[in-house]
Amino acid sequence: MTGVPASAAGGSSSARRTGPRGASGAAREPGECTSPGDAVDRGTAERGATEGGATGRGGKIAAAAVNQASVWNVANLLTMLRLLLVPAFVALMLGNGGYDPAWRSFAWAAFAIAMITDLFDGHLARTYDLVTDFGKIADPIADKAIMGAALICLSALGDLPWWVTAVILGRELGITVLRFVVIRYGVIPASRGGKLKTLTQGIAVGMYVLALTGPLATLRFWVMAVAVVLTVATGLDYVKQAIVLRRRGIAERRAALKETEV
Repeated sequence: MTGVPASAAGGSSSARRTGPRGASGAAREPGECTSPGDAVDRGTAERGATEGGATGRGGKIAAAAVNQASVWNVANLLTMLRLLLVPAFVALMLGNGGYDPAWRSFAWAAFAIAMITDLFDGHLARTYDLVTDFGKIADPIADKAIMGAALICLSALGDLPWWVTAVILGRELGITVLRFVVIRYGVIPASRGGKLKTLTQGIAVGMYVLALTGPLATLRFWVMAVAVVLTVATGLDYVKQAIVLRRRGIAERRAALKETEV
C-alpha cells in the first residue's frame, strides 16, 4: 500500500493551520492575541470604548445641567424682576401716608417698569425659544400680582371704588381658573380684545397711581371706565369660548369612543 507523500501531508497540515487570517498564522479564537501588536490594538479599542461611554455619560450630565440652567434666561429674569417690584411698589405707594406726590411718582415708575417687562418677557420667550415651566407659571402670577397690588392700594387709599377692584380682579382670577378647567379640551387663545384690555388697564391704573388733578384726573376716570367695560366684555367672550371648546371636546371624545367600539 503506497503511503501519502510527505509534501502532500505537509500541504494538508498547512491548510489546516491557515485560517481566516491567511497563511501567515493559525486561525485565532475570539479574544486571542497572537502578537504584541494585536494586544496593543485591542487595548486601545477597549480604552476607546470605555472613554466613549464616559463621554456619553458626561454628555448626558452636561445636557441636564444646561436644561437646568436654562431657567435663568432673560425672559425669566424679567419675570422675577416683576415679582420683586410688587413689594417695592406697595412700599412706595403707601410711603408717607400714601398721598405724597413724590412717593406716588416713584411708585408709578415701579409700576411702569413692571408693565413694560410684561410686554417683553413673553415676546422674548417665544421668539428665542426660552419657554420654561417656571415661566409658564410665574408670568401670569407676576402679571396679576402687580395689577392686584395697585388696585388694592388705590381702593384702600380711597382713590378708586372697591367695586372696580372687585370686578377687575374677579374677572382675572375667574378666567385663570376657567382656563385650567377646560385645558383638558384645549387652550383658549389670547384675543386682541384681551390684549387691548390689558393695555387699557395698565394706562388707567398708572394714571390713578400718579397724583393727577384737573382735566387729567377727569381723563383717567374715563380711561378706567373703558378698561372696566373691556374687562367685562372680554371676560364674557372667554366664557363663551370655554363653553364651545368644552362641547367640541366632549363631542370628539364620544365620536372616538364610538369608532373604538365599532
